[in-house]
Amino acid sequence: MQGVANDERRMTIVEHLEELRKVLIIAFGAWLAGTIVAFIFNGFVLGLLLRPLKLILANSHNIVSTAIFTSPTEGLTVPIKIAAIVGFILALPIILWQTWSFVAPGLRPVERKFVGPFIGSALFLFACGAAFAYFVMPIGLSFLANFLGGNAIYFPDIDQYLSFFLLLVLVFGVTFELPVVLVLLGLLRIISSQWLRKRRRGAYVIIILAALVVTPGADPFTPTALAIPLLLLYEASILVLKRVFKR
Repeated sequence: MQGVANDERRMTIVEHLEELRKVLIIAFGAWLAGTIVAFIFNGFVLGLLLRPLKLILANSHNIVSTAIFTSPTEGLTVPIKIAAIVGFILALPIILWQTWSFVAPGLRPVERKFVGPFIGSALFLFACGAAFAYFVMPIGLSFLANFLGGNAIYFPDIDQYLSFFLLLVLVFGVTFELPVVLVLLGLLRIISSQWLRKRRRGAYVIIILAALVVTPGADPFTPTALAIPLLLLYEASILVLKRVFKR
């Protein structure tokens, strides 16, 4: 009987591994399909990403009107890299759905009830942060590009510019997840709305210092643009936790 039980358990583990393999294959396939679509429309994607730079160069009357590249291979490697990143973003809903289908059977009903809102909130806040970075970046980039005045001319390398741009988008998107993290800690009874209120001044100082550290570049505008919404999101987290605990 013990041997039969072990065989059943072994079959269960094999089934889990088979399910995990299926999830990984579908997730990778979705990412590959998204990458191919993004590469087909790479002209539109690159145009969208280069728009803030072109606006800056036009307003500063630079001798170049767009980004340049100095290596022959960058004409191909840059679109491939951007397509892979955009493809992952396009495939993210399918990847999250596959992850949820694999994890859901092991969760309790009360935990399943919170997963959907948390995933939805995380995606929404990341999108808000990324969009905010897109519209804020020209201010900081203009300051950096024109800081030397007439002593030097800014020739923006496309690879360096896109790396800077994507890093800024990532920083804003991730830091905008602050309410999700705080609410999750609240649901785990680690913190509360009262706890956050009492430590508001210290949290403000930490948020401002963090905005100065994590933002790329040395301009004063980008950290300020990041710190202000984070302070508002901190206050919003207090209100959300207060309502959640009342329920």
